[in-house]
Amino acid sequence: MKANASIYNQRLLRGQPPSYERLQARLAEDGSAMDAEPLALHCGWGRLLIGHTYPDPATLADDLLNEKPGERDIALYVAAPQQVLAQSPQQLFLDPSDTLRLWFSDYRPAQRVFRGFRIRRAQNQDDWTAINNLYIARGMLPIDPNLLTPRHLGGPVYWIAEDESTNAVIGSVMGLNHQKAFNDPENGSSLWCLAVDPQCTRPGVGEVLVRHLIEHFQSRGLAYLDLSVLHDNQQAKNLYNKLGFRNLPTFAIKRKNGINEKLFLGPGPQAEFNPYARIIVDEAHRRGIEVQVDDAEAGLFTLIHGGRRIRCRESLSDLTTAVSMTLCQDKRLTQKALKAAGLEVPVQQMAGNGDDNLAFLDEHERVVVKPVDGEQGQGVAVDLRTIDDVQAAVERARQFDSRVLLESFHEGLDLRIVVIGFEVVAAAIRRPAEIMGDGRHTVGQLIEAQSRRRAAATGGESKIPMDDETRRTVEDAGFTFDSVLPADQRLAVRRTANLHTGGCLEDVTAILHPVLKDAAVRAARALDIPVVGLDLMVPAADQPEYVFIEANERCGLANHEPQPTAERFVDLLFPHSLPVHG
Repeated sequence: MKANASIYNQRLLRGQPPSYERLQARLAEDGSAMDAEPLALHCGWGRLLIGHTYPDPATLADDLLNEKPGERDIALYVAAPQQVLAQSPQQLFLDPSDTLRLWFSDYRPAQRVFRGFRIRRAQNQDDWTAINNLYIARGMLPIDPNLLTPRHLGGPVYWIAEDESTNAVIGSVMGLNHQKAFNDPENGSSLWCLAVDPQCTRPGVGEVLVRHLIEHFQSRGLAYLDLSVLHDNQQAKNLYNKLGFRNLPTFAIKRKNGINEKLFLGPGPQAEFNPYARIIVDEAHRRGIEVQVDDAEAGLFTLIHGGRRIRCRESLSDLTTAVSMTLCQDKRLTQKALKAAGLEVPVQQMAGNGDDNLAFLDEHERVVVKPVDGEQGQGVAVDLRTIDDVQAAVERARQFDSRVLLESFHEGLDLRIVVIGFEVVAAAIRRPAEIMGDGRHTVGQLIEAQSRRRAAATGGESKIPMDDETRRTVEDAGFTFDSVLPADQRLAVRRTANLHTGGCLEDVTAILHPVLKDAAVRAARALDIPVVGLDLMVPAADQPEYVFIEANERCGLANHEPQPTAERFVDLLFPHSLPVHG
């Protein structure tokens, strides 16, 4: 096996991957053992098949075709991919990802120190659970630690990044020592499954995990680190380019299955859709439904299948009537419809003159101000306790609608429930934007940095506005934009939890209380709307108490991945369409 790897690497680095026949001939000339077992290492989510340890293309293809349901196998360092694909062209495909290599002789240590988290190995069931929660949030396959190839047999090692103040796992990476795995005479290693919590407030987690793996393998006398990155993941490529990685002329092959569909079906419409339209367009493309781009900037498209045409604006479609849409947009009508259905709603009153507003404040003590017709949290002010704050909030809300509402404020967590076809598909607690102090930067600087990270993670959809509402929230907590926030201190900078103003989501679909599910379905039926995002205030997702706040006729399905929101939406539009599976 050493000669096998040596010949492969020497030719690879000259840009001349050998054919199987030539490789086997060289092995025969060298007198190497021809009966060595092909190497397949299990990583918990599937196997890594080391291509140049297989005696011929047919054996490698057969092993790929033996992939277990629910797993994802990857054949890497494949010298002659066309010969492998020829064995089963209907079931195998060439992975479009790029392979990159960093020679440790080119590596330069970091000049900047990132603080607030530590790196350690995954070592117990709690760690595996935390890694899997992270993977699921990133749309990756979870790990079954019981399937891992043991480390003393060349199996992988998983490292985690752990927040020092909360002990939460905020990142993970997997490494493979090639010398241990297949006696690589070139002393290589590889990186897999780099993932960072999308809600992470600590900068530099991904870079530190990569550097840790580099320095770990470098200290063990290894020579390089390889990795595979999606061909269109420019953000990751920018990081790897900064660290000194270079393209490597080698290939990987995978089996066609539901997990890999996006890779072998090819790109859908190339229009610049936002994430909320893109998730639906991609699901339709996956099913063979024709997508007609009407206005990508506005999120408008038409889906066509079997003679049926449905026009959509993100998750708003022709199936939603104008009356149902009006019931959601006018928050006064929303409250009346839900109250008539026997559901819990806040007390509501139109903003009037100063005396009227003061009387409402005196009665309820804590008040919410919002425009009658508004979305994405615009013009909303929460938990107002003085008449001056109420009057100022009313004036700000009038910038979005001349009609302004006063509502009784209710303590609790902001819960969004997505109902499609009168069934609950997803639920998430929405938390307001917050920052983490480092003892060096001002509140304003930390808000701007966190806003950039949220924008990068959401395709520009989530940002923290530096407006009067953010300033009021910060000042009520005893700070200003110019204050230096102490290290490890968390500070909520918005009171509303809207994603568009920097909020983040915690999926609670699995623990949603039956009373809340029933209330959400009853609300959707009261509004007679096929797709809706319902906002409630609750003490907890697994408790029955609630108050409905509002309904959204155009809810962001992309915010609830990995719940199957786009799948259920397309099911509703085209009930006879079937997903493509390998």
